[in-house]
Amino acid sequence: MNPHHKNKFGRVDLQVSAFGFGTAPIGNIFREIDEATSDGMIQHAWDAGVSYYDTAPMYGHGLSELRTGYSLRWKNRDDFVLSSKVGRILKPARKQDIAYDPWTNAGRFTLHFDYSYDGTMRSFEDSLQRLNLERMDICFIHDIDVFTRGDEQPEAFAQAMDGAWKALSSLRDQGVVKAIGVGVNEWEVCQAALEQRDFDCFLLAGRYTLLEQDSLNSFLPMCEERGAAVVVGGGFNSGILATGAVGGAKYNYAPAPTDIVERVQKIEAVCRNHDVPLAAAALQFVVAHPAVPTFMAGTRTVAQLEQNLNWFAHPIPSEFWADLKRQGLLREDAPTP
Repeated sequence: MNPHHKNKFGRVDLQVSAFGFGTAPIGNIFREIDEATSDGMIQHAWDAGVSYYDTAPMYGHGLSELRTGYSLRWKNRDDFVLSSKVGRILKPARKQDIAYDPWTNAGRFTLHFDYSYDGTMRSFEDSLQRLNLERMDICFIHDIDVFTRGDEQPEAFAQAMDGAWKALSSLRDQGVVKAIGVGVNEWEVCQAALEQRDFDCFLLAGRYTLLEQDSLNSFLPMCEERGAAVVVGGGFNSGILATGAVGGAKYNYAPAPTDIVERVQKIEAVCRNHDVPLAAAALQFVVAHPAVPTFMAGTRTVAQLEQNLNWFAHPIPSEFWADLKRQGLLREDAPTP
C-alpha cells in the first residue's frame, strides 16, 4: 500500500495521504524530542509524500502546534491538509506551577477544559496563532470521552454538542474550516455525536485495529452511510501490534492481558506463514475500511518513521487475510486490502 496514495476525506472536498503524521510525540509525550529531530521527521514525512498532519493544543501544552507550524510554514499551503482540535484553553504559567504529566519539558501553559461557544472560538484562534498558518482544514472536538473525563463525561459531551458544535458549525458554514468532527478514544462516543449532530469526521484512537473490530457493529457502517471520514490512530493498540507478544508488551497503555497475548501469538503465526510483519498487517488493515481514508501514526525518530512507512508499503498477499478469517482471528465482515 502506498503511504502517499491520496484518499477522499469522506464527503468533504479534501484529499488526504493514506498515511498521516501524528504530532503527539513532538509535543514531548513521555520523553523529550529535540527541535532538530522534530523538524527532521516532518521533513522526512513530507519528502515521502505524506500530506496530512494532525496536532492539538493539548500535545505538549502548545509545543506540538508550534513545532508543526514551524516545520510546515514555508510549504505551499494547498499541498497539505492540517487538523487541530478544540476543547482546551491554554493559559500562561511558570514552568514550576504546571502539572505536565505525561508531557516533559513542554509549553509554558496550563490546560483548561472549555467546550463553550466562546471557549471554542478562542481555542480555534489561539491554535492558528501557535501554528503561524492561515488556516486549519479539519477541526476536532477533543476528548469528550469516558477515558479522559470519567464521571464528568456526560456533562462535557452535552456542553460540546451545544457550544462547541455551534461554534464549529458556524466556522464551517463560513468556509473557515472544511470539516468538523470529534477526536476521542471510544467509538461509542463518536456514534453518539453523529446521532446528534451533522459531523464530517472522527479521529478515533485505537478501537478499530487487528485486535478490536466492535466498531463494525454500528459505528463504521453509519459513517459509510453518512459519508463521515474516520481517521484512526493508535493502530498498534499502544504497542503489542508493533512489538508482538513479547514480555511486557503494552495493550491500551497497560501490560497486555493473557487473552490478548495469546490472540497476538496466533496472529503472529499466520504472519510467519506468509512472511508478513505483524506491524505491516496492523497498519494496512485499518485503511482497508472504506470509511477510513488515513491512518495517523506518531513516531519519535526518523528511523521509526521510516520503519512505519516501509510497513505501510510492505506487500501482503490476500491469502494472509483469508487465513486470519478462517482461523477466527479477524471478523468475517472486516474489509481487507
